[in-house]
Amino acid sequence: MQLNGLILTLPKEIKLLIAAFVIILSIGFYTGLLFVGETSTTNPNGIEEQYLGNENDENAEVMRFKKSDKEMLTLVHNHILSMSIIFFLLGLIVSTTKLNRKLKLILMIEPFASVVLTFGGLYLLWSGILWMKYIVMISGVLMTVTYTASVVVILSQLLQKK
Repeated sequence: MQLNGLILTLPKEIKLLIAAFVIILSIGFYTGLLFVGETSTTNPNGIEEQYLGNENDENAEVMRFKKSDKEMLTLVHNHILSMSIIFFLLGLIVSTTKLNRKLKLILMIEPFASVVLTFGGLYLLWSGILWMKYIVMISGVLMTVTYTASVVVILSQLLQKK
């Protein structure tokens, strides 16, 4: 079965369904990023503080405490499961776009590596491996860039005529 470019030949109803799904999924994804921006800063020390706390910093504006075992396991479990489903579904749609094979593979596979590095990295950071905050930050940015690129490709090809 030839998948490359299949999205261009889909019936209008299916294109509308995919567009609605991708738009609503994006609202959820970017709302999650807004939440991250509200709960931690966009720098490595803010990430560290969010999970390890700042109770020893007497100059802290907001007091934060180290996450419990249960909180961390819940966070990692929920994010890895939900993000893997999100990126699997998005990857299936990307597989039908008309793109260079290598770029398509990057857009389809990279998010899974970023999910493991981001949320596994948060767990390792919480466990005391402090340099993981840099990996978490880089992989989170890469995940967002890849997600955004996939959405742009999908929506732009859905708008193209046969």
